[in-house]
Amino acid sequence: MSLKKRALSINIEEAAVDFFNHLLQEKPRIPVFIPLILIAWAIERWVFSASTWVPLALAVWTTIQYGRYQRKLLVEDLDKKWKRIILNVSPITPLEHCEWLNKLLTEVWSNYFNPKFSIRISAIVEKRLKLRKPRLLERVELQEFSLGSCPPSLALQGMRWSTIGDQRFLQLGFDWDTNEMSILLLAKLAKPLIGTARIVINSLHIKGDLLASPILDGKALLYSFVSTPEVRIGVAFGSGGSQSLPATEWPGVSSWLEKLFTDTLAKTMVEPRRRCFTLPAVDLRKKAVGGIIYIRVISANKLSRSCFKTSRRQPNGTSNGCSEDNFDDKDLQTFVEVEIEELTRRTDVRLGSTPRWDAPFNMVLHDNAGTLRFNLHESSPNNVRCDYLASCEIKLRHVEDDSTIMWAIGPDSGVIAKQAQFCGEEIEMVVPFEGSNSGELKVSIVVKEWQYSDGSHSLNSLRSSSSQQSINGSPNFQLRTGRKINVTVVEGKDLAAKDKSGKFDPYIKLQYGKVVQKTRTVHTPNPAWNQTFEFDEIGGGEYLKIKGFSEEIFGDENIGSAHVNLEGLVEGSVRDVWIPLERVRSGELRLQISIRADDQEGSRGSGLGLGNGWIELVLIEGRGLVAADVRGTSDPFVRVHYGNFKKKTKVGILHSCFLFHEIECQDLKCYIYYIIHIKGVERNQEDIGGNY
Repeated sequence: MSLKKRALSINIEEAAVDFFNHLLQEKPRIPVFIPLILIAWAIERWVFSASTWVPLALAVWTTIQYGRYQRKLLVEDLDKKWKRIILNVSPITPLEHCEWLNKLLTEVWSNYFNPKFSIRISAIVEKRLKLRKPRLLERVELQEFSLGSCPPSLALQGMRWSTIGDQRFLQLGFDWDTNEMSILLLAKLAKPLIGTARIVINSLHIKGDLLASPILDGKALLYSFVSTPEVRIGVAFGSGGSQSLPATEWPGVSSWLEKLFTDTLAKTMVEPRRRCFTLPAVDLRKKAVGGIIYIRVISANKLSRSCFKTSRRQPNGTSNGCSEDNFDDKDLQTFVEVEIEELTRRTDVRLGSTPRWDAPFNMVLHDNAGTLRFNLHESSPNNVRCDYLASCEIKLRHVEDDSTIMWAIGPDSGVIAKQAQFCGEEIEMVVPFEGSNSGELKVSIVVKEWQYSDGSHSLNSLRSSSSQQSINGSPNFQLRTGRKINVTVVEGKDLAAKDKSGKFDPYIKLQYGKVVQKTRTVHTPNPAWNQTFEFDEIGGGEYLKIKGFSEEIFGDENIGSAHVNLEGLVEGSVRDVWIPLERVRSGELRLQISIRADDQEGSRGSGLGLGNGWIELVLIEGRGLVAADVRGTSDPFVRVHYGNFKKKTKVGILHSCFLFHEIECQDLKCYIYYIIHIKGVERNQEDIGGNY
């Protein structure tokens, strides 16, 4: 007991000394008042007796100072913990239970998150429904989409901060089990079935682990699932008129919808695919519905055949993989294909491990967010095959304060994030190729303008000269050479059948420029099509894209793709080649490719001179138009006449693009019309017209 008392007395003495030192630091004039206090105490003790308020006041003052001292110690301790989290002194913080987060989410779910997420997710699901439609259904329409009033539960087992590289991540659980949602699909049955039916998704269960990472000093939050989450869907069926199937469970429909939701999550927000939630300080209350983007593919660095993990096969079907070292990387010839939505552009072929393209492109975005994908291919003049090497992605989205956020996957699955404060600001990003040990791509992105739902658009600070240079330098407008390319899809062999039942119905899609052709469907892994397709030859080294599919009941499956180099074709000769398919374990296609002069246009020469070219007309905007309607509006649209060709824009749509075949001695005429509303009837009124 004596040892405990001695230790307690020592602790009290140390605490008293620390408190006294604190008083000396906070109140440096206290030593001056100590003699005065002693003199007053001596007078009160031996000269005359004073009231007891003096020691009481001294005790109260001492208690107040001691309370302040304890609060300061608590604040310093909290500051140390916060700095340890923010400054990454501790790689993993203790597990924190966060009931407050679920309470907050419950409060803001119905009025904010539910409508915001319902609109966003419904657009994604509607797009996926068009791409992955079952053969049992001819058409599927999304008529209603609401996530309901029950929010998901977050971090039921707690959450913690961790450090991956130099990036901070918040790890928390995600569990959503609701039967209050309402998703209504109207399906039209395919032949030989007749009728329509309603598909109602009335319950949803999603469970997984989330990663959240703040970027740009807390202006945005990236979030994703650590792995593909568990998804279960409750489906109910009802009739919509005459129907040849009972209003009960359709075979495989529930599994198809679960696969649709799972694939959508896996391709959009499973690590390292991340989505962005912005936290703008200012909300201008404008919804962006589209934008115009200038992209410049600058250069690549550290390219090597051995650094790409994709396996590449020779035309004879053998695989050389990444161990192919018999070629020097200085002889590597590569080009980059840029994709955004359905729009694709490609650079020229450059030589070496550090190629430089400086290729500008004009791209159009039809939403407030999008994904730029850059595919790297190897090209060889002596081979019609273009090998896919690697790819990388840059995602961008409009922020409510009229800025633009861009983010990508960085080295070691880190985060690369940048922000353009205004339209016209150039952003350069160096993004590593996915699946590559060292290769990286340098690009420049400029958002020229955002277009809003009210018809307005944000202007940029680009000079007209630089804008015109980007337009002229972009290969958006693809010129025809006046020759025809004939591609015969002869046969295929060893195609990868993915159907476990053994059923295999392959077909091939060919895309050259903007033209897409499709073969018929056959029913064997070694099909023979013998179908010939004709394309107008495009200058600038355009290549032929091949995609193979197998028809399935609930969405067609991809069975491989390839790129064919059409440079060096000679009139009168036929290339007969076997093309190995990429990104599958097996499969080859036999193609016969030939070229000839066009009978009509070729007689005037294969050059791009007068009378043998194309005219691209872009209607940008109108200014000072008369408000012709009684309501003070005009609802204008434009009609374009060129020879026997007539084109019409949509009402109020800017940046409409028309393409005409050049005709000698013909005027290009544009007429502006208004839609006049008189007693509920729309009438067209011509306002002005002119010749170009």
